[in-house]
Amino acid sequence: MGVFMGKKKVEHVVFDGMRKIKKSININQYNTQNENRTVKRTAKSNVQKHPFPPLYDENSRVLILGSFPSVKSREMMFFYGHPQNRFWKVIAGIFDEEIPISIDEKKQLILGNHLALWDVIAECEIVGSSDASIKNARANDLSKILNHAPIQKIIVNGKTAERLYIKYIEPVTGIKAVVLPSTSPANAAWSLDRLVDAWEAEIK
Repeated sequence: MGVFMGKKKVEHVVFDGMRKIKKSININQYNTQNENRTVKRTAKSNVQKHPFPPLYDENSRVLILGSFPSVKSREMMFFYGHPQNRFWKVIAGIFDEEIPISIDEKKQLILGNHLALWDVIAECEIVGSSDASIKNARANDLSKILNHAPIQKIIVNGKTAERLYIKYIEPVTGIKAVVLPSTSPANAAWSLDRLVDAWEAEIK
């Protein structure tokens, strides 16, 4: 079941998180008000853009979305780069394959099992890898995947990804996503075996 979105519709979407604010600053005023403005400008250094493209091909049937890449993922330029994130162990467990090590192996695991990977957020202010700190977000345009792959289901990895998806993407696509327990090490309540069982029920 392919999902098609007209380009005109997507291009005219305005996301809540996109706002441009222009302020005039008098550099000759060194008072408390000016210091507060300096703090605000410094905070903007936390703005991050998604640094790598989605992973999919013409056979991808299930699209898995995270929230936004962690610091490790941004450094590696690929999905789920933190060594303690259990995503790659979960996917390998579902399909009874070896846990991939290299990026090429990870790509083969995803594409070879008709999956696709991307994230909800294209750009945001974020502190480190903290999903809870995400603000002023701009969503990724999923049409590039949905128009070129026979996506039958969208899965979001964890509650934060679900919240962001519902806010930014579901109003555009009209597609409800299935939320699965996060593979993050912060989700310690879920063992690896439980994660594999929960994810397998939706992916296979």
